Amino acid sequence: MNAISAALPEGVFDAHFHIVDPRFPLVPNNGFVPDAFTAEDYVTQVAPLGVTGGAVVSGSFQAFDQGYLLAALEKLGPGYVGVTQLPADVPDETIVELDDAGVRAVRFNLYRGGSAGLSEIDQLARRVHAIAGWHSELYVDAKDLPDLADTLRGLPQVTVDHLGMSDDTTGTLLDLVENGLVVKATGFGRMDVSDPEALMAAIVKANPAGLVFGTDLPSTRARVPFQPSDLDRVADAVGADHVEAVLSTNGRALYRLP
Repeated sequence: MNAISAALPEGVFDAHFHIVDPRFPLVPNNGFVPDAFTAEDYVTQVAPLGVTGGAVVSGSFQAFDQGYLLAALEKLGPGYVGVTQLPADVPDETIVELDDAGVRAVRFNLYRGGSAGLSEIDQLARRVHAIAGWHSELYVDAKDLPDLADTLRGLPQVTVDHLGMSDDTTGTLLDLVENGLVVKATGFGRMDVSDPEALMAAIVKANPAGLVFGTDLPSTRARVPFQPSDLDRVADAVGADHVEAVLSTNGRALYRLP
């Protein structure tokens, strides 16, 4: 164990993982349906990592189903929150009910679909924040951020998954980070970022609160699945001054947890 590993925080916050419960509806996405990965499977896999909380994120294959998410949050218990996908016409009462159950954000899956669309981001993002204080999460490629930048700058709080999936060639991602965007360091095996370590270091330099860690378990469709050494990879990239924030406190602050 190297020096950085020895300094990993005791309470790691996993800001991005999925639960796949076959008891609930699964929608094929480009013909793909993931294997089961239950809340029990997740707890077993992260037990050695010191994970004490996290965010269950709805995937394209779950579309607008809330049943699996509510069951997962009940099973996982305190310290865990949900990130859901909603249609643009969702009733206000449903947002309140989901908030009461522990949901804290809405996801717009622009990369694979299954969520509300691009044209609905501004209105729905503002509505869930006004009703329940939720932020918005985008699964989006960095190359598409310049067209979204003006909209995103006007929203209360936004995150981007998987380091933006590809190289931030326009500098838009880092510019948004300076304006409060939070980026998820998760899914190294699915992204096409040429130097993830350099990008993580640049993000925390631009905004120390702008990076959070996630396992991306069970790594559906990723070329390389999550491995425990990814924790060290993030810690080494951001340095000892930022490791506790990125692996723990930034995530809890983002999801408004104690």
